[in-house]
Amino acid sequence: MPVDKPIIVIGGGPAGACVSALLARMGLDVVLLERERFPRAHVGESLLPGSIPILESLGVMDEVRQAGFTVKPGATMIWGTEREPWSWYFRETHATYPHSYQVWRPEFDAILLNNARRSGVDVREGWQVTRVAFDEGGSAIAVRCRAVDGSSGEVELPAGYVVDASGQSGVLARQLGLREWDEFFRNLAVYGYYEGGKRLPEPDAGNILIESQADGWLWNIPLREGWSSVGAVVDAEAGQRGIREQGARGFLEAQIAAAPYLVGMLEGAKMVSEPEVVRDWSYRCRSLSGPGYILVGDAGCFVDPLFSSGVHLALTYAALASVVVASALEDATIAGPAGKMYELMYYREYGHFRELARLFYSSNRTADSYFWEARRLLEDDPLLTPRQSFIQLVAGQPARGYERAVLSKGLLPPAFGDSVTAVESERVRRREEGLPDGARLRLADGVRLQRQPVLEEDRFVWGVGLVTDAHPEGIPCSGLVSHLLNRLDGQGTASEVIASLCEGMEPGMAVEAAKAAWQALELLYVDGAIAV
Repeated sequence: MPVDKPIIVIGGGPAGACVSALLARMGLDVVLLERERFPRAHVGESLLPGSIPILESLGVMDEVRQAGFTVKPGATMIWGTEREPWSWYFRETHATYPHSYQVWRPEFDAILLNNARRSGVDVREGWQVTRVAFDEGGSAIAVRCRAVDGSSGEVELPAGYVVDASGQSGVLARQLGLREWDEFFRNLAVYGYYEGGKRLPEPDAGNILIESQADGWLWNIPLREGWSSVGAVVDAEAGQRGIREQGARGFLEAQIAAAPYLVGMLEGAKMVSEPEVVRDWSYRCRSLSGPGYILVGDAGCFVDPLFSSGVHLALTYAALASVVVASALEDATIAGPAGKMYELMYYREYGHFRELARLFYSSNRTADSYFWEARRLLEDDPLLTPRQSFIQLVAGQPARGYERAVLSKGLLPPAFGDSVTAVESERVRRREEGLPDGARLRLADGVRLQRQPVLEEDRFVWGVGLVTDAHPEGIPCSGLVSHLLNRLDGQGTASEVIASLCEGMEPGMAVEAAKAAWQALELLYVDGAIAV
């Protein structure tokens, strides 16, 4: 692929600013085209702790702290079987990052974009990309853009690679017809900003409040200087009808009036901005990468905002996209497979938030209304039948601190609860019994090793992955582990397999290798990847 042409990044939001800064720091020539001029308004103020390591790697955490954004310890919810507020906290499972922030997006996004400039990115604000140009072989080779102020007609800029971080406008998604709308959520959001409202009582004063009601649910995000972001998520069709009849302000006020706790928090508060409306929130693109291009952030996927996942997904996969682009430019043979691995990893994380939100919606059986009935999972719903879905949703995911709390507050479909109980009971039994030394070991049904791109520092390189129910994208394996698993043919015991692996090693090295191999076998046995 050509490296004599700049990488063109479309969009200067968190995803675009992050990927462009990281690519520029790798010594690549990067041009970022942003339609707006910053600072610009944007919704999505509530962050997750998972974003903080990326902000630290970008070198902007000092600016974020100095900005005085509200510290977010967790979330407070009025949802499910209890109509009193209940809270969960990041500190329960995030010892390193026990809180996140409620940010003012115009300033937060400007911090990230200015950091991209300092990193060497050629940032051009006020330029709108109208189309991506492809060669006869289907590779992205240029972008067409124009100055928003009319000072320039359409021009074409050659590109060594195109990163679409254009948000919900989705330049490539629209051009290539990639976007697939999510029929389960079918929601609309109307939101505005208030000044002078009350905070939740300590220790929850910095939490986002989420309150369900008959027509949907509302958020209240405490921002600095006494401001709050307040929004309502409702059925798209009903919302559009209500906004036509009442106007955006009247409709938002009517939704707030149906949420008693939020009404109390906004007593005496003043709306300081006219409400905005966001339609068709949940979607994903059927492909996130192709020859010479990659989609990042909202340009590729957006899931219902119940768990504040937008900025987290944008930053996390912008960082990964930078690795894909750099790897593809260095080694054309890994470009396609690395892009596919990026898709699998992105879809997996997106799917976690989507399925958790679907279950949480379904569990809210306290309101007898069209909104909640239309979003209820049935016993024959496809989500409830494949065992793989349960494992991926809960047992196969790293703890984020809220899965257990939120799901325990609702009335879950019995099939889901039964399946999770069965999966976890099996894991507990395996952990308590330990790996049976005398048993003949093999990979479980459906589990396999495959050659795949794996992350090594800031590049994708060829390696080996272990494909399981919980990790369909493949868990990267070290050389020792891949050699170990290749020996599991159902004929040897754990001790015999490890002895075979260590044969010919120096004594000291053999001891360390045997210890690591035994630990790997125990973990994979508990996870269900190894059968006896």
